Parts: sequence; C-alpha cells; structure tokens
Amino acid sequence: MSARYFGAAVTRLEDARLLAGKGQYVDDIELPGMLHAAFVRASFAHGGIRSIDTSDALAMPGVAAIYTMADFEDIAPGPMPPMAPHPLLKTPITYHPLADTEVRHVGEAIAIVLADSRAKAEDAAAAVVLDIEYLPAVSDATLACNANSPKAHSQHTSNIAATMKAGFGDTAAVFAKADHVLTEHFDIHRGGCHSMECRGVVANIDLLTGALTISTSSQSPYMVRRHLAGYLKCDENDIRVMTPDVGGGFGPKANVYAEEFAVALAVIKCRRPVKWIEDRQEHFVATTQQRGQTWTLDVAFDNDGRMRAIRGRCIHDNGAYAPYGLILPATALASFPGPYALEALDLSLDVVLTNLVPTSPVRGACRPNVAFLLERLADRIARHLGIDRQEVRRRSFIRADQMPYTTGMKARDGSPISYDSGDYVGALNLVLEKIDAGNFLTRRNESKRRGKLRGLGIASCVEDTGLGPFEGASVRVTPGGKVIIASGASSQGQGHRTAFAQIAADVLGVELEDVTVETADTAKFPLGISTIASRIAVTAGSSVQLAAHKVRAKAIAFASHQLEVDEHDLELAGGAVHVKGIPDMKIKLSEIARTLSGNTGMPMPGDMEPDLAATAYFNSNALTFAYGANACEVEVDPDTGDIRVVRYVVVHDCGRLINPMIVDGQIRGGVVHGIGNALFERMIHDEEGQPLTTTYGDYLLPMASEMPRIEIYHMETPSPRNPIGVKGAGEGGTIPAAACVISAVEDALGPNGPFIALHPISPQQVVTWLDRT
Repeated sequence: MSARYFGAAVTRLEDARLLAGKGQYVDDIELPGMLHAAFVRASFAHGGIRSIDTSDALAMPGVAAIYTMADFEDIAPGPMPPMAPHPLLKTPITYHPLADTEVRHVGEAIAIVLADSRAKAEDAAAAVVLDIEYLPAVSDATLACNANSPKAHSQHTSNIAATMKAGFGDTAAVFAKADHVLTEHFDIHRGGCHSMECRGVVANIDLLTGALTISTSSQSPYMVRRHLAGYLKCDENDIRVMTPDVGGGFGPKANVYAEEFAVALAVIKCRRPVKWIEDRQEHFVATTQQRGQTWTLDVAFDNDGRMRAIRGRCIHDNGAYAPYGLILPATALASFPGPYALEALDLSLDVVLTNLVPTSPVRGACRPNVAFLLERLADRIARHLGIDRQEVRRRSFIRADQMPYTTGMKARDGSPISYDSGDYVGALNLVLEKIDAGNFLTRRNESKRRGKLRGLGIASCVEDTGLGPFEGASVRVTPGGKVIIASGASSQGQGHRTAFAQIAADVLGVELEDVTVETADTAKFPLGISTIASRIAVTAGSSVQLAAHKVRAKAIAFASHQLEVDEHDLELAGGAVHVKGIPDMKIKLSEIARTLSGNTGMPMPGDMEPDLAATAYFNSNALTFAYGANACEVEVDPDTGDIRVVRYVVVHDCGRLINPMIVDGQIRGGVVHGIGNALFERMIHDEEGQPLTTTYGDYLLPMASEMPRIEIYHMETPSPRNPIGVKGAGEGGTIPAAACVISAVEDALGPNGPFIALHPISPQQVVTWLDRT
C-alpha cells in the first residue's frame, strides 16, 4: 500500500461548509420554549455577599426565573470539583457555580437570570439589587506574597497557594566553577484568550428521563460531562455533552466553567432549555487569562558562551481561583531546559492568588514564557561577551547525536523526560540561511537611509506534545461503502476532520470524500480527554491509524475466506479488496460490510465477528518533542517608537506531516499570536483589581495590517514514539515568537539600548529607551 493522502496538502474538508456560512455554532441552536440567560456579575474585585434582592427584576416582562447559589442547594451544593487535582493543593480552590458568600474578582457570576430574550434577561440582571460588603483586594502578585497584604480569599491566611520546585544536577557546584554569572529580572504581562467566538452553552433536559443534553463551545466536552456528573452525583450516561463548530479555543475553552454548571443547574430547576452566550465584555472578565509571571534568574556560563546552569524563582499570578489545578505553573517548570544542554537547574515557583480572573493555559501554556526566558538569556550572554547570538546557541544546544536526550527533568508521573529526536543546531542554521542573515547589514543600511532602525531577532524552542494518557477512535465501513470515523477529540479549527480522513483513507484504500468524521459528542464515542497541548495528531491520529488497520485486517481476512486466496496476495484500493495482479478479482468493502451486518438465520462467514468496524485507543506513554527556530526582522521608527515586523521566517519540525497546509496554517496563526504577546496584548488592572482594558479600544490585538510575510520551512524528524511518526504542531508558532520579536527590537535599538526583559513592549517605552541612549 502506498500513501496517497498522508503528507499531501489536501484542502480542508471543513472549509467548504464554513466558508459558505453553513457552520453550526452554539449560538445557532434554537429549541422550542428556550430561555435566554444573563449573569449578574461582581462589579468589584473582592466582597462579602450580604443579600441579593431579585424581587424587582422578577417582576419585569419576560423574566421566567432568577437563581442564586442558595436556589441550587437542593440539587448540588458546594464548590465545583477540581478539574485537575494536585497534591500541593490541599484544599481545592474552585468556583461555586454561582458565588456563595464572597466574590473574588470583577466579573464573577453571582446570579443567573432567565428570560424569553437575551435583552430582557440583561435588563433584569441590571435590576437585581446586591448588598456586598467591600473587602480589600490584591491585584499585584508580587505584593500578594507579603504576609501583611490583603488576602484574595478572606478565609485564607496566605495568598501563596503552593510552592513548586524543579531541577537537576549540582547547581551550586556548577555556579561555583563558572567563568561568568549574570542575574536578570523578567516581567511577562498577563493577556487574554480572544478567540473569534466567545464561550456559549445551551442545555436541555428530557422531561421523562431527567437526562441532560449540553452543547458547549468547549475543548473538553468529556471533562464537562465527567465533572458535572460528579457534582450532580449522577451517572455520566445521564449527561450528553456535544461541541458543535467552535470558533477558536486557544486553551481557555479547555476549562470546565462555572457558567456551564450554572446553566445546567438552571435547566434542572426550570425544566426548560436555556441558552447563554458570552458577550465580548464578559469575555474580558470571565474567561481565563494567562502569561502573568515575574522571574529572577541567575545564569552560569563559560568564556565561549556555553550556558551551563540556571537557578531562580518565579512568582506566578494564578488569579482568584485554581479551576485548572496547577497545570499552568507546572508546565512552566516542565518546559525547562528547552533546547539547552544544561548541567544543572534549580527553580522555585510560588503560585499566588490575586483578586483577578484566574489564569489557565493560553496557546502554549507557559511554554512561550520559558522560551522567552531562555532565549533572552542566550542573547544576554552574547551581549555580555561581545559574541554572536547564534554562537551561544550552537555551543549550548543539545546536539543531534545526543538524541534521544534525557534532560534531567521529571514528567508528571515521575518518569525521566527524554527528547525523542531532533536537530536544533540544524534548524537554527537553516532559519539563518533562509532569512539571509549574512546580508542583513545591507538591509539595515537601507532602512537607515529611510530613517528607520532595523533589527534581526532569533529564537528557538522545544515543545512537548502528544500528552497522555490517550485519545480514541472508531472506524467503521457502512454497507453503503462509506467510512465513518468517530472520536472524542473536539476541534476548534485545527482541521481534525481532514487529518483523520487522510489517515484512514490511505489505510483503507478509499477516496477522501467517502470518509465522514464525527467528533466531540459523548453519545457517539465513549471516552475522550481534551484538545490541548498539541496532543491530538499524536493521540487521536494514531488511534485512527490503529483502528483503520484493524478494519483493513478484517476486510482482508473476509476476502481471503470468500475468494479462497492467501491474505498476503490481497491489497486494498478503490474501495475494494483486490487480488494482486488480478484487478477484476475483488470484493467491495461495501459488500463485506453488508455481509458482516448479518442476515437472519445465516451464520457469519468464517465465524467472524459482526460489523466491519474497530475501535482503538493509542496510549501515549511518552511525550514527543517538536522543535523550531525562528528569525525575524523589525523596523523601528525612532520618532514614534512604532515597531513593524517586516519579515518572519519559521523552521519547524513536527515529525511526519499529515497535511502541510494545515500545519502551515497552525504555525502562521501561532506566530501572529506571539506577535500580539510581544507588542500588543496587555490586560491592565488598577490596585483594586478593576480591569482598565475592557474593549478593543484599550486591549490591542494584531490585525491583518500587523501581519508580516511569514515563510515556513519544514524539517521532518519522525518520532519513534507513535505509529505515524508525528509530533504536535498547534503551539509551535507561538512559543518562540515573542522572544524572537523582542530580540529583533533590542537589536534594532543597538548596543547602547537596554536589555529588554519584559513583554509586551510599547512605542512609549521604545521612545524612552532611545532618549536615554
């Protein structure tokens, strides 16, 4: 069998429907008798709830019900279960579906209003009278560490929820013998999600059985089902969760949210369908955010620039709750040492509660933070020694001949982390060649003639992908000859349907248009984990491959029996099993499927099991590691501080490419996301925790006008850790991008400019820096 689709830049199967406006999102769902929900939300960051008066609001036209947490006590009282328990969190720090006795950030939901239109629900929500006692708030994670600072939770004695440590080697000994030691302080500012579609939930109840059906714009429908069933103390089979088309996720939609629980509880109380669609203003104060960290790091290195060891401390702003456990800060620690062959590492991270929206993974889940730290340190070493930045990396990177490489770090299960394959120096060399670094001075001089400052930036990264434990897939050939793939893997635009169809079509010898893919419906596939951490190509893609091969083997066994031909003499092509060399001697897959569907009173041929179908779960027992090198050029206007990324080149290795077009799309989107992190996105709060950036007039996002030309080049180092040799690609564009852009800006400002140890940066800062040179 030769591959026809795997590796081909096949046009996405999803696109024709979506581009024609035929997508079906949560807000497109309309049900008879449906009520619309709006939430009464906290208007300040910390307070004790004294009373909630809903009488006037209930009397307003069209209002059907208003519920507070007290109204749900008979169904399921208490806080939500933790999505990701961690032993360091002795007491889970999770939301109630609606605030119980205390609000802890602006935007926390206090009551849910149901009406026959969203407008009426919002009007009624504004009429609910709240009596809330003001409590001191803390919005700065560094200040929150002080013993005398206000407490984000009034019943807690400390804002430090956990202290996490990671490292390996004898750090003290390495630092003692190092030629040089530098200390730097880094500040990475928090930002938001801002997918095109905000969150949304539609829930309904079967009045006969009491079963719930929930449609939610989630990356984790199976987690929603699991945790809601646990909260309601019912069987998971009593809840069906579906994700229709989802307009972007980027990590925050992987959470199990209080609104999902509140809408479900409201449906149980009112016995009618309920829809809630998050508006953009709510998104700023209710959807989880990320990036807020400060680091103080020491780096030890040799006279030639070889990086030897790193030690330091991080203050991680976790916001008011820990709905996602400690996955985000744990990922920050686990992302070290990146592509660097360090001899020792010693890190401590304080997980700090503040009266802000909680933080959880946003595209890269702190991997971009760590790439920023490591790549900035590499540039700082070069600056200190007066050598080329690329030489620091070449002398410090893990070499290709060291693969597989055990880093010294431990995985979540305590096993050693080992990089599977890669050539980090090769990727760096290739990206420098493709951006024509050797002739950069000519381009710099040309920009100077136009009054602009031009800089070249570089950054590299390693990304752990294929996170376990599993995803699954079933593959079935129908009596009509169509192939149906079912999986629990939800999609938010990644192109899963196309990639899965490519894999199965090759194995079964069918055309791509004969394959249908059904995903993210708990009634159609029994188990799933989540679409996070660049894991689906490895886990679900491998499961499709394994299941399709089982179906293939069954079809060949059937044809061998029916045609009385040895199995080794058979092959699949054109939707049929053929005898090799005798194309007319064949049996169609549709005929095999029809026969295996069974006929009354007739035995199954060859005692075969019914149905031409199989299910497989690929257990991802070891991570796969994608990697890349980026280079970009920026132009800085010295008069205004305006920064333009004028060229961006990516070299990326995600193992075997299922579909280069899909991978390129992922990388391009990721790079723009990273440019936003570097230059635009900043979620600002005042000292009392009030958000000051609540519209796109204040919170800036890169637009088409800020997108440079992005050139992408692939290296393919197959992973030996899964049957299709792939590594994840969803976050690789973002992870090094902020570091790369900041490196270029620093280079543009020249040797007398500052070492830039923060992002995002603003034009005002650039002008100030230039004034000081």
